[in-house]
Amino acid sequence: MIIFPDIELMDGKCVNLHHGHLEDPIHYDVDPVETALKFVEQGATNLHLVDLDGVVQGGKHNAEVICEIIEKSGVPVQVGGGIRTMTSAQWWFDHGAKRIVLGTAAVMDRHFLQEVCSHYPGRVVASIDAKDNHVMVNGWRESTAFTPMEVGHALQDSGICALIYTDINYDIDHAEATLATTTEMASELRIPVISSGTVKSLDDISRLQLLPNIAGAIVGRALFNGAVSLEDALRVGSQDVPNPAMM
Repeated sequence: MIIFPDIELMDGKCVNLHHGHLEDPIHYDVDPVETALKFVEQGATNLHLVDLDGVVQGGKHNAEVICEIIEKSGVPVQVGGGIRTMTSAQWWFDHGAKRIVLGTAAVMDRHFLQEVCSHYPGRVVASIDAKDNHVMVNGWRESTAFTPMEVGHALQDSGICALIYTDINYDIDHAEATLATTTEMASELRIPVISSGTVKSLDDISRLQLLPNIAGAIVGRALFNGAVSLEDALRVGSQDVPNPAMM
């Protein structure tokens, strides 16, 4: 299972969203480029970068920092946040992104998603964020009528190479949150599933390891607040388990 250290950017700084609230981010007093390079030094083989300003406004707002990380890290980087046009998708590929992540655009504009996948096969990841069994869009601010499983089945035939599933209830410590939906998504879909919002301890990584078709886990807040060390996360994520999911 691939561990993707997650660096979320707002105004060029490393942040994390408290309960997903874009207006009240948690700021980390670290340099994003230095942080990315440190993750690579500690063994990261992939990085996950999110332009949160792009999520809100569309377009490229932290491109300079992200491009510097892509150039200096030497590992595959997947980039998400505000990619809503073919021009934007091409720009990121031209500037070294290994893969791009489409969230709201993937859910709401299937024609665009299929067009991007057709032009860049094997390099487009779709992201589904769900709360109370409803897919959320526009930075977790709007609920749709779709269930994550409905959207997952629709997206897997569009040409995406993987699906990121964020369990918002789990991420925000909802009292009734479980891995049930993540398990269902991974079990029923044919494409590799990357879990997000579920890792708060090493035990969570061990649990994900046991699920079928979980190809990776995105880990952000747990790394930044020290709850999990990247070295330990990578060690647990690389352990052999029965029928491990391969990406």
